[in-house]
Amino acid sequence: MTENLAVTALPTPLATQLASAPNSPRLVEFRGALTAQAFDAPAVEIAALAKGAAAHDLGWMRRVNVRGEDRFRWLSGMVTNTVNDLPKNGGAWNLVLNAQGRIQGDLMVWRDGDALDLLIAADQYEKLITHLDRFIIMDDVELIGQDSTTETSVGLIGPQAGEVLTRMGLPVPAAPMTMERVEWNGLDLRIYHSYGTLAEHFEIGAPLAGLTLLWRALSTAGAIPIGADSLETFRIAEGIPLYGVDIAERDLPQETSQMRALHFSKGCYLGQEIVERIRSRGNVHRHLRQLELDGLLAKPGSELVLEGAPVGTITSVAELPLLGSTRRFALGVVRSEAEVKNQPLNYDAGSDTASARILPAPPAL
Repeated sequence: MTENLAVTALPTPLATQLASAPNSPRLVEFRGALTAQAFDAPAVEIAALAKGAAAHDLGWMRRVNVRGEDRFRWLSGMVTNTVNDLPKNGGAWNLVLNAQGRIQGDLMVWRDGDALDLLIAADQYEKLITHLDRFIIMDDVELIGQDSTTETSVGLIGPQAGEVLTRMGLPVPAAPMTMERVEWNGLDLRIYHSYGTLAEHFEIGAPLAGLTLLWRALSTAGAIPIGADSLETFRIAEGIPLYGVDIAERDLPQETSQMRALHFSKGCYLGQEIVERIRSRGNVHRHLRQLELDGLLAKPGSELVLEGAPVGTITSVAELPLLGSTRRFALGVVRSEAEVKNQPLNYDAGSDTASARILPAPPAL
């Protein structure tokens, strides 16, 4: 997280709107902005995410339009995934590296016709824009940030999320990592079908003037509002890493286990030599893995131990209140030799020692 963020973080447009409503939710710092912590009990919000449809704030995302004749070539040279081969309504998650192959941040690249947009979380925005801008030298490229006073975004997650969009009279982009533009009640909306492992994820970019209408329409169509706490819990249950928490600046791309961010035949980009060297000559010695915990909830930073020796570190933890049970998940960095043994890993849980097992795939909830 950016230092001193608690001082500089501002409320999202939705948080500002909700602040004037009766029984307004408590705001917390999340992804570089202030947003609602919760709207209901955790079990209610998690049930909406896992079994129904949940609407949430996305006002901490910043959109940047990449303009200029050289935009495709230049951007392809700055990120780890494909740009030139994106379909005209497609997107890709990308890592941004330095020359040593170390991860500087992550962002989404979306192609809207012949336009290119970046979606960057507020807590990474200044750092990544400064990094990218350093490499615009003789290129016909310009980075134009969105006006946060005129547009914002909301999210929709859950197995019934597509049904909610249909009830609202909105199109449902069929395939993940595709998007559609639509006019709805006089508003120009961008609907993205983004990435998820346990449920469908959609993001809706909208003019700020239509936010009240859009948020109410989502609720009327059956979406349950959720806050940042439940959104973070579900992220960990899905095994989706967060930069600055599970992914750090010292990490190499293959150490994150997020191969969906890498394209090995797209051509040269900053840090590509290191990525290719790892692929061609051998693997890395540690990986970020999803874990299920058997015992009390661990603390981030807890050491993972196998046969008395440290073999990793927990980075994120989450406790899911589900119908009839509570399950605990984590993300953690695990050394390769421990993975090969495929045995439970121990961690300190206060007065007890508990165990964690590496999940081969995201869990069924």
